[in-house]
Amino acid sequence: MKRLVILAAAGALIVTACGSGGTDSPLIIYSGRSEELVQPLIDHFTESTDIDVEVRYAGSTDLAATLLQEGDSTDADVFFAQDPASLGSVASLLARLPQSVLDAVDPKFADRNGQWVGTSGRVRTFVYNTDTSLELPQTIDDVTDPRWFGEVGVAPTNGSFLAFVSAMILERGEDATLRWLQSLAANDPQDYPKNSPIVLATDSGEIDGGLVNHYYLLRLRAEGEGNNSENWFIPAGDVGTLVMPAGAGILSGTDMPEAARQFVEFLLSEEAQTYFAAETFEFPLIPGVQPAEGLPALEDLSTPDIDLSELADVLDDATRLVSEAGLV
Repeated sequence: MKRLVILAAAGALIVTACGSGGTDSPLIIYSGRSEELVQPLIDHFTESTDIDVEVRYAGSTDLAATLLQEGDSTDADVFFAQDPASLGSVASLLARLPQSVLDAVDPKFADRNGQWVGTSGRVRTFVYNTDTSLELPQTIDDVTDPRWFGEVGVAPTNGSFLAFVSAMILERGEDATLRWLQSLAANDPQDYPKNSPIVLATDSGEIDGGLVNHYYLLRLRAEGEGNNSENWFIPAGDVGTLVMPAGAGILSGTDMPEAARQFVEFLLSEEAQTYFAAETFEFPLIPGVQPAEGLPALEDLSTPDIDLSELADVLDDATRLVSEAGLV
């Protein structure tokens, strides 16, 4: 019901359509964001603009690889990705966005060359069981302290963990990042395939804490669970509190530049930003829209100064270092 109120939506969900909006072809969006999360929002864009949309869903890294393979012959008009690294990997195929679009968010959440813009924020956090007697980490290095031996959940093959490691490389360099990963591995972390089971394990008391994105606990609570754990935003301002935006870019070869621009602008509208806050529990990136209940304002968090435009350049290095450290 809340979703209908937020979107002021009416009508049925439309996954693909053709023919309206004054063109014979739909706007084609390659979406690395899941259909469950964003299709209602995309449907509302169609309803409110009369621009027909065709969405092709897959993982962001898979879609980036597809775009690189397709090159200038791609049918895609917009790439709506889960992370800056995927967007950065196809920067050669993206057009510069209008300055008005780039100015809608803090410059740190947009590509320095103007080829993508952040649309919502996910923050790295340390989720912990509220019954733990262990002192919570003040820096990301504290996670490797022996007192947390065997009690920290990680998802070393998950994209969000690799993005976090990539940011550490940018912040500290490869050698220091490898040493941190080796210290983590020596502390016998519990291995999980993704973030959500880490939160479940923390909430059940299977482990005392874990490295995740902030919204997984809020989604668990929306299902009536998650009452035995809390998010802890590490206060040191290091990559333990990295803000990782989802984002969007327009393909330079699009035949529908105006419709593509309208879609990206729509993602940064108050309506869409409110949807992200209330439905996906991500941080809104435009001023004036409040995050979900229980979350601090994004500007109140101590976050690292990382150029997100460079993440794509070190993602392969992050994957290699995680393996070298023995985490996979």
